[in-house]
Amino acid sequence: MSGHSKWSTIKRQKAASDARKGQLFTKLSREIILAARQGGGDLEANFRLRLAVDKARAANMPKDSIERAIKRGTGELKEAALEEMIFEAYAPHGVALILSVLTDNRNRAVADIRRILTRAGGNMGETGSVTWLFDQKGLIISESSPAQAEDFALLAIDAGAEDVRIDDGLIEVYTSPSDLPRVKESLEKAQVPISSAELTRQPKTRIQLGVNETLENMQLIEFLEGLEDVQQVWSNIEIPDEALEKYQPA
Repeated sequence: MSGHSKWSTIKRQKAASDARKGQLFTKLSREIILAARQGGGDLEANFRLRLAVDKARAANMPKDSIERAIKRGTGELKEAALEEMIFEAYAPHGVALILSVLTDNRNRAVADIRRILTRAGGNMGETGSVTWLFDQKGLIISESSPAQAEDFALLAIDAGAEDVRIDDGLIEVYTSPSDLPRVKESLEKAQVPISSAELTRQPKTRIQLGVNETLENMQLIEFLEGLEDVQQVWSNIEIPDEALEKYQPA
């Protein structure tokens, strides 16, 4: 298993403890608002909302802020219109990127993304130019002792997971998007500790670059994810352990 999953874990941990919590909470709030707008404010009936609220709680977002975001989404409180978009792009050395964006200003979001890409030597892609390189999946992350990891992996497979990967106690459980709620619920009932659960895009194949080129792309992705309007960035770059060891988050 590559260092890609460990890199994602490092980024999640960094975000949860980042001094710029205001920006982080803005992103989480937007995610909750959109989920509540699309599927209502009932966490039991709206799985996307439940995922968004779980992510907010993991980042220690205040309870009253979560509740206000839900009310904004259901219309109980006034909220500026949010637009959900997917952008496709290319990073240096032919690395493909997909950006998930939630914004109240489309022009600002496009300009900010294009500026960062251009400075790094990347460029925006046409619609459909990148998405075909990825599959949509459900992803559940569990962190446990290496001794328990094998047992948890078997539980995930029994629950209907498509793929399970283990690396030093870090467990990645991949499902079809529609099976994510059922597999997550089964693991929770079995008391498997879940660090996160989300819908993701998994590259069909990954590009392998040198360490310096990999670090260059990792830094670009971090800059993009630092934009207020960008919720998440997926790439098809392989992250070798050597690059992960040298990676210094901004």
